[in-house]
Amino acid sequence: MTNSRTRALSDAGVSIWLDDLSRERIESGSLAAAVETLSVVGVTTNPTIFQKAIGAGVGYGPRIAECASRGFDAEATITELTSTDVADACDVLRGVYDATGGRDGRVSIEVEPHLARDTAGTAARALELWSKVNRENAMIKIPATVEGLAAITAATAAGVSVNITLIFSLERYRQVINAYLTGLEQARAAGLDLSKIHSVASFFVSRVDTEVDARLERIGTAEALELKGKAGLANARLAYEVYEESFASERARHLASLGANRQRPLWASTGVKDPALPDTLYVAGLVAPNVVNTMPEATLQAVADHGDFADATAAVTGAYAESNQVLNALDALGIDYAVVTELLEIEGLSKFDVSWDELTATVEAALEDQA
Repeated sequence: MTNSRTRALSDAGVSIWLDDLSRERIESGSLAAAVETLSVVGVTTNPTIFQKAIGAGVGYGPRIAECASRGFDAEATITELTSTDVADACDVLRGVYDATGGRDGRVSIEVEPHLARDTAGTAARALELWSKVNRENAMIKIPATVEGLAAITAATAAGVSVNITLIFSLERYRQVINAYLTGLEQARAAGLDLSKIHSVASFFVSRVDTEVDARLERIGTAEALELKGKAGLANARLAYEVYEESFASERARHLASLGANRQRPLWASTGVKDPALPDTLYVAGLVAPNVVNTMPEATLQAVADHGDFADATAAVTGAYAESNQVLNALDALGIDYAVVTELLEIEGLSKFDVSWDELTATVEAALEDQA
């Protein structure tokens, strides 16, 4: 039986994607159960998720041994392990993909973080991963760095469905939308079927509050402390306004008339970092039509247990003025929006680099044990 709370969220227009994947989750039936009972219709992964999954070792031993027997190095082994997990998860979600016409049933795999500042390298690797996973309901994650924008266009133009990740600022989000539309235009010129190309733009939420709230605490005034826990939602809500405006443009409407799909906003980093905040804050506060919310396990379970979305239908579209007021108030306190969002992008890439290095070291050690 489907959980009534997650079903209500889904009925409000939010696609629930699970921000986690492991061999154990696939083989135990946990992922299939989440689809059946918790309205989960997609999966996202990143280097940190795979570092934790493979580092834990559960279910990966035989496949690592096979890679060792084939003479794979650590990089090739990681590609084999992660792409197989994603392909198998795609198979679990294939029914959702078919039922939604490709809108959901998606599983994302990310280009290696060390390529984030390499346009050509990112574009080439995106195509390699797309071919390696070999499932039309896969998505390739490309970070929204300046260098990543042209790679997003190139991958989209080649017919790859792309999940653009690590978006923090409204200006960068506008650039991401433009990169996607440009890719669609190039795909059309190449004779590709636009209806087969899907995309999501992952706008990070809780990390904005983590950084801004620390700055507010250092200021310490009553006015500053009153703004804690508000920046992340305000930023994401204004991103939805950008989405509405961008896809109402003549350019976007023309592409839609040719069969193109809108690039949906995806709310990422939705696990609450501050225990003083409600644990479903970044879910209930971001209910809007045609969005994705990718949740870590703890957030998904909190939503299933006590999520309340009865009055959340205007949580985003009815809060644009209030959201602008929040960002203006932060600026008045000397908190520079551009500085914060640039720092968060740098930190996000750095965290994935660390996770990737740890994953590589773990796999290298496991391969050596097979020698």
